[in-house]
Amino acid sequence: MSRLKIQQLSKQYANGVKALDAVSLEIPNGLFGLLGPNGAGKSSLMRTLATLQQPDAGTVLFDGLNIHQYPQQLRSQLGYLPQDFGVYPNVSASELLNHLAILKGLLNKTERREQVDALLQQTNLYTVRKRAVSTFSGGMQQRFGIAQALLGSPQLIIVDEPTAGLDPEERNHFHDLLSEIGEEVVVILSTHIVEDVYELCPQLAVMAQGKIIVQGSPAQLTAALRGRVWSKTIESRALTDYQLAYTVLSTRMLAGKRQVLVLADACPEPGFVPFNPGLEEVYFSVLAESKPAQKATLC
Repeated sequence: MSRLKIQQLSKQYANGVKALDAVSLEIPNGLFGLLGPNGAGKSSLMRTLATLQQPDAGTVLFDGLNIHQYPQQLRSQLGYLPQDFGVYPNVSASELLNHLAILKGLLNKTERREQVDALLQQTNLYTVRKRAVSTFSGGMQQRFGIAQALLGSPQLIIVDEPTAGLDPEERNHFHDLLSEIGEEVVVILSTHIVEDVYELCPQLAVMAQGKIIVQGSPAQLTAALRGRVWSKTIESRALTDYQLAYTVLSTRMLAGKRQVLVLADACPEPGFVPFNPGLEEVYFSVLAESKPAQKATLC
């Protein structure tokens, strides 16, 4: 069983932005979700784990190996799908994957061809293998990105915002693929899309402002929030008053009326009822906890 251990990892860029602030995580075999808003530091952490940049402080151990002291050894076990995956124009999927396999050290022609064909089959791209990757839809390009990340049978796979911009059908295809590959290796899914983590990951962490704010299983995190989320149907014109008075997690329209969800240790005011939280409420509550606490009045 592989394991990734991140200890007190910090990174500050030349412009003064502190992207990582003493990040510590232990990530076991299987799918692990890293959830956070844009600008939280997720991509900086992914680049650091992929040995594309050195941290200012801290260590990362993969199966006991210090990855920044021995980056080449880590790269031989790494599959990485960055947030922006570029492709060559006018190069077919089969040709490009074969080229990337050579760069990854798969030099035996027969073995390389077998692996390329198998990955194109696994990602449902075999029938379009002669088409240029640049002509693929966004979902097809992301599936190709996973195919290249799987070259060489990596033990650590990092995917950064893999489903952003995909339609629901392509996202489902991508979820099925990640679930299949996530059974045997360490897979880190970095995203701001709560549904991706909820549907795929037995363990997750929420990141904001370069820090890990909370971590655990979806069930643990939602259970810890139970009794602190309240719902009320209000007039839309009153929303600003509620946002000023309470920690509003989210609002939504239901049957033409606005439902507001509020974070509070006790019922905020008459008319609120308890709301059974999901992972989305966990996410919003974690991001809201940095705001000044509000006084609650018992119903």
